[in-house]
Amino acid sequence: MFAIYKRELKTYFQTPIGYIYLSLFLLISGILFTLSNLFNRSPAFAPFLSSILFVFLLAIPVLTMRLMTDEQRQHTDQLLLTSPIRITNIVLGKYFAAVTVFLIAIAVTVLYPIVMSFYGDIDGWESVGSYLGFILLGCSFVSIGLFLSATTENQVIAAIVTFVALLISWIMDFIAQGIPTDPLTSLVFLCAIVVGVAFWVYLSTRNLLIPITLGLLGIGAALIVFFTNKASYIGFITKVLGWLSLIKRYEGFPRGILKFEAVVYCLSVSALVVFLTVRLIEKKRWS
Repeated sequence: MFAIYKRELKTYFQTPIGYIYLSLFLLISGILFTLSNLFNRSPAFAPFLSSILFVFLLAIPVLTMRLMTDEQRQHTDQLLLTSPIRITNIVLGKYFAAVTVFLIAIAVTVLYPIVMSFYGDIDGWESVGSYLGFILLGCSFVSIGLFLSATTENQVIAAIVTFVALLISWIMDFIAQGIPTDPLTSLVFLCAIVVGVAFWVYLSTRNLLIPITLGLLGIGAALIVFFTNKASYIGFITKVLGWLSLIKRYEGFPRGILKFEAVVYCLSVSALVVFLTVRLIEKKRWS
């Protein structure tokens, strides 16, 4: 894994990708810092970090778009897949290399609170919480970009799809507010999830019996609950989207509220998506 990590980290700075990412991130964050803090002479650091979350929408796709697509485009993926190195080590090496570049950019922003200390006292816990939340959120987004880069050979497509995925995550709370909360809509939504899971099982197993059985049991259970306890479906979609929202988990960090469940959730998302990336590549290996 360490050999892959060093190779990927070196590649970031032998190609324009690493420099483009750092320049994009630091340029936009520097402009926002100047406008929100220097011009206003404000020592508040948490609002600044919250305001640059949207930078992820542009920077993370640039950072992750080449992680797996380069191997497929240059046809070096076959060498990796047939090497004695485990797929898990390959994926983790690439993931940690991207996270390292991400952390380099974050490390530069440590200078900002030092500058703001000249304008007043800085709330230490808010700053620490903001950084912790920022790092956890960034690691989750990097894992999403890694997974999506493994689904295509085109860097541009990988960047666009990652941008769309992060954008959906960003506006998920707004989407939830506009979705109907009536039980029937929630039932349809739940059935769609069951069908989606069944289809994914079919793609993984190529066995019709298992996904059909799973789908029928899931839809049947959903209908039974609907007719016996319809009230439980009220606002179901909003609850699900709220539970899935990474941005919502971040909200407590800038206030200095370090919730254990939020930390575990972000780490779990990163671990799960990295695991799915490994499974996706292993499937290609044996197909």
